[in-house]
Amino acid sequence: MLPLRRFDFFLFLPVALLLGIGIFILASVAPANLGTHLLYVFISLCFFFLFSFIDLEIIFPFSPVVYLFSLFLLVLPFFFGLAVRGSVRWIPVGQFTIQPSEIVKPLVALIFAWYWARRKISLGNIFFAGLIFLPIIILIFLQPDLGSSLAITSIFIGCLFASPLQVKHVLVFLAIFLITVPLLWFSLKDYQKYRVVHFLNPYSDPLGKGYNLIQAKISVGSGKLFGRGFGRGTQSHLAFLPERYTDFVFASLTEEMGFLGGTVILLLYFWLFSRMLKIASRSLTTYTNDKSFFLLSVAIIFYLSFQVLVNIGMNIGLLPITGIPLPIVSYGGSSLLSTMISLGFLESIANRFNREKSIEIK
Repeated sequence: MLPLRRFDFFLFLPVALLLGIGIFILASVAPANLGTHLLYVFISLCFFFLFSFIDLEIIFPFSPVVYLFSLFLLVLPFFFGLAVRGSVRWIPVGQFTIQPSEIVKPLVALIFAWYWARRKISLGNIFFAGLIFLPIIILIFLQPDLGSSLAITSIFIGCLFASPLQVKHVLVFLAIFLITVPLLWFSLKDYQKYRVVHFLNPYSDPLGKGYNLIQAKISVGSGKLFGRGFGRGTQSHLAFLPERYTDFVFASLTEEMGFLGGTVILLLYFWLFSRMLKIASRSLTTYTNDKSFFLLSVAIIFYLSFQVLVNIGMNIGLLPITGIPLPIVSYGGSSLLSTMISLGFLESIANRFNREKSIEIK
């Protein structure tokens, strides 16, 4: 007798469509990388389905071990990492490379969901959570990887704000924020500071620090309503647009598919996050005695939506350039694997709702 849980296709379908669009645009702007990307998609889907049918109740008790494993992964680049453009974020694994700061994102969401599900919000518990969080964020920031640092910080904040914060807690966070922002600025690398400065006025250095932002805006604008067509994007195909299939894949997409193509992407993300919010809401009302599932859902929603907003914002000139890929669509094995594991967690939570309706196959 094999129990077959009901699968939430309303969560998986927008993911599949976004994967298809990512493959489509990569086939246009970087066909040489298409084979590798298809392999990444296959591996990531395997992990998605693996975690979809694993009961998270089995994994949550191992959160302390997961935390130590996350620290182990983040330490590896300092010993075995490959230096790329001044950053040491990747470790070689055979013919491929893995970015540990991407892999640990769903793990960090799991850790803090487990932590806050078993503790009440208090200044002492918040302080202890900060001590747990500090080694993770420091190791990522030192690589340096500002984009992943911000994304993982959104996980920490998401778990906190999903809990019943009091006014005094909010005031404490506000005070910490006001203190740390100046310190954060002085701890940034020079190129990271330049990104912020030239975001405000990219034409002050159009061929240098402001080049990426200017080219992204030109790419988005040149697509107009219907786009230039498949394989006809001048900015991407003539290599004026940097990182055209990773950080700036949205600019490549809108250049070839136009405003309508960009709107389709936004609608698919809206569908995906609406479904994720529904799963989070249902887990809160269904499992009143265990908020682990709700907190994990919220943490994943926070960090994925943060990445979508930041990536699209920097592509259209509303936010400074940050090394954050567009989830599901951008080329990159570590990012795609991390995202699909996170969505596998959500699919597992959705599957729990239908356990009593499982179909038995003889």
